[in-house]
Amino acid sequence: METPTRPPVAAPAAFGVRIATGLVGVLLAVLVSGFNENVTKFAMPDIRGALGYSYDQGTWLLSVYAAFSVTAMAFAPWCSATFTLRRFTLAAIGSFMLLGVLSPFAPNYESMLILRILQGLAGGALPPMLMSVALRFLPPGVKLYGLGSYALTATFGPSFGLPLAAWSVEYLGWQYAFWQIIPMCLLAMGFVAWGLPQDPMKLERIKQFNWRGLLLGAPALVMIVLGLEQGHRLDWFNSQLIRLLIGGGLSLLILFFINEWSQPLPFFKIQMLRIRNLSHALITLGGVLFVLLGVIIIPSNFLADVQGYRPLQTAPVLLWVAVPQLIALPLVVALLNNRIVDCRWVLAIGLALLAVACGIGSHLTQAWHREEFYLMQMIQIIAQPMAVIPLLMLATGGLQPTDGPFASAWFNTIKGFAAVAASSTLETLSMHRMHFHSTMLVDRYGNNPPVTGGASTTEMAHRLHEQAIVLTSSDLYLYMAGLALLLIVLIPIMPTRIFPPRAVS
Repeated sequence: METPTRPPVAAPAAFGVRIATGLVGVLLAVLVSGFNENVTKFAMPDIRGALGYSYDQGTWLLSVYAAFSVTAMAFAPWCSATFTLRRFTLAAIGSFMLLGVLSPFAPNYESMLILRILQGLAGGALPPMLMSVALRFLPPGVKLYGLGSYALTATFGPSFGLPLAAWSVEYLGWQYAFWQIIPMCLLAMGFVAWGLPQDPMKLERIKQFNWRGLLLGAPALVMIVLGLEQGHRLDWFNSQLIRLLIGGGLSLLILFFINEWSQPLPFFKIQMLRIRNLSHALITLGGVLFVLLGVIIIPSNFLADVQGYRPLQTAPVLLWVAVPQLIALPLVVALLNNRIVDCRWVLAIGLALLAVACGIGSHLTQAWHREEFYLMQMIQIIAQPMAVIPLLMLATGGLQPTDGPFASAWFNTIKGFAAVAASSTLETLSMHRMHFHSTMLVDRYGNNPPVTGGASTTEMAHRLHEQAIVLTSSDLYLYMAGLALLLIVLIPIMPTRIFPPRAVS
C-alpha cells in the first residue's frame, strides 16, 4: 500500500527584529480590542445621552458586541490558517478601526447595532492571532515571553479600560470612546505589515469547510452570551427570552460538539480535551478570570456608590495594578523559564496571593478610600501574572505545531466566554447579597432603633444603603478568595509537570 504524502510545510521564518515587531503589532491590536470593549462599556451613559438611546438600547449595544466577539474567537484560527495569519490579522485590524470611526455617525439605532455586531466580530478575531504568532514564530528560548505578552490581555487590559474611558470622555468627548482606537490600530497595522512573514494561502481548505459546524456553533455561542448578558436585567429564567436564548443555545452547542468530534477539519478538536494539562488550564482559566474581574468591579463599584467617586477618581486604583504588570510579567516569565521551577506551584502561589488580597478586601469599611485598597493592589501586581502565565504554559506545552490553532480556539473562546459569565454572575450575586443585607439591616433597625441624633428618615435610609453595599462588597471578596483557594485544590490532581520550551540554567 502506498503511503500518503503530506503537503510540504513552509519553513518557519527566522526570529529577529521583524518577527518581534510583528508580535508587538498583534499585541497592540489585541490590547486595543480589549480597551475598546471596556471603554464603550464605561462610557455608555455618555453615548446614550449624546445619541438619545434608552438604557435598554444601551445594554443591547454592549451585549451584541460581546456575543459576536466571543463567537469570532472560536472561528478566527480557522480563517487565519486558510487566508494566512498576516492577511487575516491586517484585515481584522483595518475592519475594527474603520467600524469604530463610523460608529458615532450611525444615522439610527439599527445602524449602530449592526456596526457594533461587525466590530465585535473584528475585535474578537484578534486575540487568537496573538497566541498563534507566539506559538508559530517564536523560538523555544523566547516562546514563553510571547505567551507572557498574551497574559497582558487578561491582567493589564481590563484594568486599563476604566482609566482610558474616563480620560477619553472627560477631556475629548463621547465620540472618542470609539475613536481612541485609531492611533494604536494604525501603528499595529504598520508593525504587522512589516513584521509578519507572508505565507501562501491555503484556499483548498475551503473545499473541506465545516458548514454544519458554523451553522450550529455560531448561533449557539451568540445565544448563550446574549442570554448571560441580558439575564440579570430580565430576571433570568422568569423571562421567556432568556429561557429561549440559553436553552436553545445550549442545545445547539451540544449538537455542535457532536459534529466537531467526527469532522476531518473541525473548528474545535474535541479530542484535545484528553490532554490533562489543557483541560486543567481551561477550567482554571475560567475561575482565574472570575477573580480578576471581581477585583476590578468590586472596588470600582464600592468607591462610586459609597464614596461618590467619579470614574476618573477611581482610575488610580486600577492603574496601580495595571502599569506594574509591564514589569511583573517578564519577571514571572523569567522565573518560569528555569528548569528547576515547577509552574504548577507558581500557579498555586499566585492563586494563594489572590486569595490573601481578597481576604484583606473583605475587611473593608465605609471609611475606605483609594489609599486603603493599595495594599491589596500591591499583592495583585505579582499574583496576577503568577496565576495566568502558568496556565498558558500548561495549555500550550507539548503541543504539536498543527495543534496550535486548535489550542488557540479553545483557550480564547473559554477566555471570552468566562469573562461574560463572570460579569453576569457577579451582578447576580451582588443583587442577591444587597437584598439580603438590606432586609437584615432594616429588620434590625426596626426591632432595635438606634439613637440617631435627630437624623431624618432619608438620612437613615442612606446610611443603611451604604452599609448594605459595604457588607455586599465584603461578601463578594470572600467569594473571590474562596474560589481562588478552590482552584488550588485542583493542582495536585489534574496537571502534570511540564518544563519550559528551553530550560535555562
